[in-house]
Amino acid sequence: MLEAKSLSCVREDRLLFEGLNLTVEPGQIIQVEGPNGVGKTSLFRLLVGLMTPYHGQVFWQGQAIADDRETYQQDLLYLGHHSGVKPELSAFENLYFYQQMFEPDFQGDLYAVLTQVGLVGLEDIPAAQLSAGQQRRVALARLWISTAKLWILDEPFTAIDKSGVKVLEQLFVEHAKQGGMILLTTHQDLNLCSAAFSKLTMVKPELDRMYAGDML
Repeated sequence: MLEAKSLSCVREDRLLFEGLNLTVEPGQIIQVEGPNGVGKTSLFRLLVGLMTPYHGQVFWQGQAIADDRETYQQDLLYLGHHSGVKPELSAFENLYFYQQMFEPDFQGDLYAVLTQVGLVGLEDIPAAQLSAGQQRRVALARLWISTAKLWILDEPFTAIDKSGVKVLEQLFVEHAKQGGMILLTTHQDLNLCSAAFSKLTMVKPELDRMYAGDML
C-alpha cells in the first residue's frame, strides 16, 4: 500500500498544495486531475522520492520511503513527462537495456513486446530517428515486462493515438486485476472497465500564498 500523509509542496517560493493525504491499495487505479500548475507532476515526484516534501511523508508498505529506498524502487515503475529513452540506441536496445537492469528474470520475446506497442518494423531503428509518439511507445513497452507492483505514470498517453490508448487501458485493467496499483495523470477521457478506478482532483490553495522563510 502507498500512503501520503499531510504532504505539502513548495516550488519556486510558491505553495502548490498542503495537507494532501492519499492512499493507494492493491487493485486500485487512481487518476490525478486538476488544472495545469496545480502540482500534479510535483506530487508524483514527491511520491517516487525525486523531491522532498516541505511537510509530510510518503510510506510504502507502512515504512517511510526515505528509510528504504532500495525496496521501494524495486516495487516501483515511474514514467515521467520525458520518454527516458537513449537516442543512440534502437527501440529494441532500449527495451533490452531496461530488461537487463530492472527485469533480469523476464524470459519473454522483447520483439513481441514492441509489437504490442505498435513498433513493428521499427524495432532496430535508432530512437533519435523515431517520432515523439514512437519514442513514447518505446518507454511504455516497459509496462509489458514490468513486475513492479506500483506504476506511477505522468501523462502516459502523450503523443499516443486512439488505438494505442485503448491497448494501454486494457493493460491497466489487467495490472489492477492482478493486485497492481496505478497512479496516473492524463487529459484523456478514460474508459476503464474497473470498479477500482477513481479520481483525485487537485485544486489550487484558496490563497495564492508565497513562501517566506518557515512561514506559509
